[in-house]
Amino acid sequence: MVVKFGLLGSLVVHDGTELRPVTGPKVRVLLAALLLQANRTVSRDALKEALWGSSVPASADAALANHLTRLRRVLAAADGGTDERLRTVAPGYQLTVHEGEFDADVFEARVLAARQAHRREDWEAVRRETELAMPLWRGTPLADLAPYSETETPALRIHQLAEARLQALEWSFDAELRLGRHHEAVAPLTTLAGEHPLREGFHRSLMLALHRSGRQAEAFSVFQRLRRNLVDQLGTEPGAAVREAYAEVLAGEAAPRPRPASARPPFQLPCEADAFTGREAEVAAVRALLGGTGAAADAGPATARVRAVVVSGMGGVGKTALAVHVAHRLREAFPDGALYADLRGYCVGGARTAHELLARFLSDLGVHQDALPEDTDDRALLLRSALAERRVLLVLDNARNAAHVAPLLPAGGPSAALITSRQLLADLPGSAKVPLSPLPESDQHALLARLAGAERVGSEPEALADIMAACGGLPLALHIVGSRLASRPSWPLALLAKRLTPHRGRLDTLAMGDFDVRRTFAMSYVAMRDSDQPLEREAARAFRLLGRVWSAHAVTPQSAAALLDVTEARAAAVLDVLADAHLVLNPEPDRYQLHDLLGEYAAQRDEEDTEEERSTALLRLLSWYAAALAAATLAATRETQSPPPLDGEALKNLSLPEFADDDEAIRWTAKELPAVRDALTGAGELGRSDIAWRLAVGLFGHASTHWWTGEWDACLEQAMDIARAHDDRLGQAWLHRRTAVAHGMAFRNEACLEHLRIALDLFTERGDLTARASILGNMSAVYLQLEDSEQALVHAERSRDLYREAGNTRGEALLLSRIADVHKMLGEPDLAAADYRRVIELIRGTGHGVFLATALTNYGDVLRVLGDRDEAFEVLAEALSIRLRMSDQGGTADCLVFTARAHHHFGEWDAARETWESCLELARRHNLAKRIDECLEGLKALASRALEEGTRL
Repeated sequence: MVVKFGLLGSLVVHDGTELRPVTGPKVRVLLAALLLQANRTVSRDALKEALWGSSVPASADAALANHLTRLRRVLAAADGGTDERLRTVAPGYQLTVHEGEFDADVFEARVLAARQAHRREDWEAVRRETELAMPLWRGTPLADLAPYSETETPALRIHQLAEARLQALEWSFDAELRLGRHHEAVAPLTTLAGEHPLREGFHRSLMLALHRSGRQAEAFSVFQRLRRNLVDQLGTEPGAAVREAYAEVLAGEAAPRPRPASARPPFQLPCEADAFTGREAEVAAVRALLGGTGAAADAGPATARVRAVVVSGMGGVGKTALAVHVAHRLREAFPDGALYADLRGYCVGGARTAHELLARFLSDLGVHQDALPEDTDDRALLLRSALAERRVLLVLDNARNAAHVAPLLPAGGPSAALITSRQLLADLPGSAKVPLSPLPESDQHALLARLAGAERVGSEPEALADIMAACGGLPLALHIVGSRLASRPSWPLALLAKRLTPHRGRLDTLAMGDFDVRRTFAMSYVAMRDSDQPLEREAARAFRLLGRVWSAHAVTPQSAAALLDVTEARAAAVLDVLADAHLVLNPEPDRYQLHDLLGEYAAQRDEEDTEEERSTALLRLLSWYAAALAAATLAATRETQSPPPLDGEALKNLSLPEFADDDEAIRWTAKELPAVRDALTGAGELGRSDIAWRLAVGLFGHASTHWWTGEWDACLEQAMDIARAHDDRLGQAWLHRRTAVAHGMAFRNEACLEHLRIALDLFTERGDLTARASILGNMSAVYLQLEDSEQALVHAERSRDLYREAGNTRGEALLLSRIADVHKMLGEPDLAAADYRRVIELIRGTGHGVFLATALTNYGDVLRVLGDRDEAFEVLAEALSIRLRMSDQGGTADCLVFTARAHHHFGEWDAARETWESCLELARRHNLAKRIDECLEGLKALASRALEEGTRL
């Protein structure tokens, strides 16, 4: 007994004699979900999602078991009482469907046969196959299973089947016209053209049917109506095939006779997009690799430089457009033909197999169907033999992986393959790789200008910039936007820019007809989520978490390991899977980031993870940042005391970055600063004051060279608000301590002292000797800035005594520098010089560049006072080189001030003026108010001296 499953219309089960009832909406949805993945395992989670969407009840497991039991009864009754149709296969269930049992499979097989017949211009076969396919279509697939049929996976499958039906109908009318059945075709074509006012194929066939039936005026009307609809709604003109049909109508030509398939080489390339823009470097690279330009072309068209070229990139980046564009220009290099196939590597209904594609290619090359071997490997050998003496280009579009295309490739000789894939296909032997990135701004602008008009897009530059930013350089998105603008001539660009606001319906706006950014992304994601490979399913989970938790920032294997709660090695493998599939960008080694549009799509995949899972993942990531910043600050400052580390499960087995010196630590923090700001906000939203203040305090190392930006001040203030809201006394103590440092670096001395006094009281309450010693040392530094040498010395000595009591030798070295500063202020340069030399000896080679540069600068100034010109400038030059290497703008200005004073002191007026002017320019660029005043005073002193010299002469 043969069971027939039908979903081309309402869902039905037929036992060969009569329909078998499938009662209950949940059981029907369950059967549909299993049919859509026939002969493949569907996980329990996927089935629960199909049944209940995002609102899975607590009793879902028990309910699912009940529904499966009921479905098994239905299947067993329809299958003669056997109970082998639905099997339990970890991690879910598998529905066995044999060949010829599923109407969608039979329908697609007929459509495929019609496609093959159409390509070899076997019109009787086209007519026969389409006549067998069309009765299977009973209506919109799964029409009775809304809202399940409207969810992502079934909706994609329904769309593909509907598109296959329309394509088959177009082929059937091509056959009717070729067979001379013009009159019979008019009525059904009129209906189809009315139902699909933008479908060019139906209108073309209707024009020809009317014309060849002697109804030229109606044929003209069909063309004009189609052109008006295309221009008004899509902003585009009819394609080449319609224009050729129109030319036939204008010329009054008789119906053409079909040419035998063997009369000319196959040329199967799709029509080229009229608005293809940019990609000059990639086009040139592909042409050169395939022997279309350069050395390969000079050697003659018979020599292709590589066997295959893989054009890879994320969905919607323009891979197919580029491949078709290049292939059209390589026609002379491959005179024996161009074979094209969409491999459907990411279609929900499954990829096309090498077995069927080999049959099609061999047929296209003249091999009779009866001569085709049954074995796939034998067919591959036959294809290689057929290509051995031919110069044929195979364009293999939308490949899933290397195994998908390997049997289809020529084995050498003059033929070549041009492959597109969302995967890198790094494991495809003998291939060259041409990855595509989003378009640069200049090409984005040019593409929109071609689609919507240069004057139009140039009239609102701000809105245009917002639109381009919202499209993220993705050609698919830009095509949708450009076509929408062209079809809405009265729309200001600002209106569309508003609709494209991220996370406010942007992906809904980036959809028009068959062009849909969300659907394009879904093909990649769903294929990974439903993969048989555990690593790919794990990568799909990582994709979701990145989108919901961290879409705006890059991650590394170390930070991703914390987010995903896996080892660093496993995180690296997961990220590489995503990068290979172009679901994340990999702009530099070990950094991975979601494209803006992919990030928004990923953020919407929240139905597959619980809120608790997402919060826990975010907590792990925030804890990682707190620990990593602590490590960076320790490397950058060699601080005498670090905050106590976080406690808890989130801190276990973290992989943290390692820093060779302070420069590396500071540069790492600068790169991560935007992420740290968002981490601080996230910690506050989670109510984790303990993480928030550690994040802000952890920016101390970065601030040692970048205090002048004001970023640290803002983070400290935000963290203080969070600590106060949660009555976090330890957090407030550390924040007052570091806020004081921020004020001190900016010479806001009174504010600095105020925060130091509060911090001193809080740490005294805690009995923390080291903290008190550090704070008193900071007070000494502030009094030095206030030129109060007495208080500076008192606080320095108190700090030194507490460091000794606590047994902290590193703190003693810091205090020696403070005491040297006091000697310098008291006019005791010999004592100051001796202390500075000792400090420099202690810290040279420790990797603490900021501390060393500060000591060198002060030592150089003391040498100036002592009259040792050469050594003074040598020391100051070393300090300046350290500041420049670390991109420390504030420290660079400090060095320049002391260097200018030294030149002035030694009567080197031109050098002094040049140094003051350089320092003034730097200070103004970075708003260093104190340094601006000092530079102006220095230049004024030089001007006064010059005036005095002139008067004296």
